[in-house]
Amino acid sequence: MRRRRRRERPIEFLLFAAAFSSVAITAGIVFVLFTEASVFFKHISFKEFLTDRQWTPMFSDAHYGIMPLVAGTLVTTGVALAVALPLGTIVAIYLSEFAPHKLREILKPLLELLSAVPTIVYGYFAIAIVAPFLQKLIPNLPLFSMLSAGIVMGIMIVPYVSSLSEDAMGAVPMLLREGSYALGASKLGTALKVVCPAALSGIGAAYILGISRAIGETMIVAIAAGMQPNLTLNPMEPAATITAFIVQVSLGDLPHGSIGYQSIFAAGLTLFVMTLIFNIAGHIIRKKFREAY
Repeated sequence: MRRRRRRERPIEFLLFAAAFSSVAITAGIVFVLFTEASVFFKHISFKEFLTDRQWTPMFSDAHYGIMPLVAGTLVTTGVALAVALPLGTIVAIYLSEFAPHKLREILKPLLELLSAVPTIVYGYFAIAIVAPFLQKLIPNLPLFSMLSAGIVMGIMIVPYVSSLSEDAMGAVPMLLREGSYALGASKLGTALKVVCPAALSGIGAAYILGISRAIGETMIVAIAAGMQPNLTLNPMEPAATITAFIVQVSLGDLPHGSIGYQSIFAAGLTLFVMTLIFNIAGHIIRKKFREAY
């Protein structure tokens, strides 16, 4: 036992180091964001940051109101989730409950290949295919809009939602399904009223991952949404998101150390807080649903 214990200690140390490093890296990211953002807020008041309706840090008459970027982020995320969540859930239900085993083994890897496509390819797909198609349906729609960017983002997120949701549904014990069938329920009724509630924890985790993925997406919105800070909730208008602005400034349009450059850390901190709020809200909702069932 002593020899075994000695052999296991290096393994335990490596596992602890791996776990600790993930926590330490996260803490380091948060520390850098707060430290750099504090420099920005020494010059720009927090009230102005939240209430100013313009975001023009690269103009001579600079304004630092984050709300246009927040609005663009939320609208594109909302459009993406309107596409990804229902479509991903339907695909997961089909793969878990209806698809034959051989077909499932083919379809699931093919679907997951969508997540391997570079996001910049999705951006060009949005601007070259989706946006012109939408313009035929909506004549006054501009080429750059949050609608086309959000739809393509939703297509990109579908594999994340469907794969994790299907894994959660597959983990539901077969006894629950057999009990539902014995009571006369149909396959669809069993999937919707038995399997989905039982797998709600995993499905909720898939939804949270999809939301976080949509909020943090960069290249699609940078290419297809228009890069114009615009305080609007209309998805048919161009706008900029927080991540797109960070990319724009990081390319060197503003000198390092200036207030405009420091604004990317304030924007990053805002993005971090938004993601944290969505994760906490998702955890609370998932916990309530789990207790209900």
